Amino acid sequence: MERFFASLFKFDRDETTGEMIHFKLFELYMVYHIIWTVWYWGMYTLRISDVVLPLGIAQYIDITFMYGNSLPLVNAALISVLVFLTWFRLTPAWTYMLVLVLMHIQYVARYSLGEISHGAHMTAMTLFCFALGLLFFRSSKESRRFIMGAVFFFVGLSYVSAGVSKLIGTGPFWIDGRHLWLWMGEKGIDILSREGAFGNNWLQELAWTSRGMATLILLSGLLIELGGFLFWFERFRPHIATLTIGMHLGIMATMNIRFDASIAQLIVIGYPWALLFNYMLINREAVRTKTEHLLQKVI
Repeated sequence: MERFFASLFKFDRDETTGEMIHFKLFELYMVYHIIWTVWYWGMYTLRISDVVLPLGIAQYIDITFMYGNSLPLVNAALISVLVFLTWFRLTPAWTYMLVLVLMHIQYVARYSLGEISHGAHMTAMTLFCFALGLLFFRSSKESRRFIMGAVFFFVGLSYVSAGVSKLIGTGPFWIDGRHLWLWMGEKGIDILSREGAFGNNWLQELAWTSRGMATLILLSGLLIELGGFLFWFERFRPHIATLTIGMHLGIMATMNIRFDASIAQLIVIGYPWALLFNYMLINREAVRTKTEHLLQKVI
């Protein structure tokens, strides 16, 4: 276990410039998605007046103070300013933890209507890792190492947990293709009621015509989720990231459920971008020459 965590967090390894650039770009993506999300939630919350199914902290406090006024937009503006300033490290170390609390309030105000969304959970989990890393590590290098290692760990754990939950809830027969038929039918009705028209794409047609193919689609998704622990190992990370992105695209194609935020974050963290940045820094002149040559061809 000691060797495993040492390889995951890599505290004893020197940090390259490319890794630092990758880290700041990853944090910038998180900041962007937080800002976009809280404003999206805030605008929708303006249309809500009652709590139907209290979530999270709304089970313990009356969240209706967020309704019937401009507080959701004020909260969104405050979160936006705080995350932007923290990206530049112009705020105290505990600021991201405060943002996490404010974002949770925005979330429960938006989703205490009897529906639950997990579209921003990966971003919120990432924010939690940043909050811990900045709060408990004084060294910038150790903070960055912990944050990246924690993100890899929890991303892998979340996918493994999703696979295990399916097996606990339904058992090995979860992969029965008839389940996919049921879910595709339900989503088709949702789209038909919302847009007035619905047509199957080629993958859906393939699944409808063959129970075996529908079963194979579910089986591949389950195996990919159970393989989520491969995110913990640098050697296998790009491969499991590619498979997981493919799984999300497959879910979107078969059941019309989008995971845009998850796909975007997997692209940002799943591949060795630091190696590319290091190469570009070391070979700046060669990269510039090749880029100019390519642009001349294109233009």
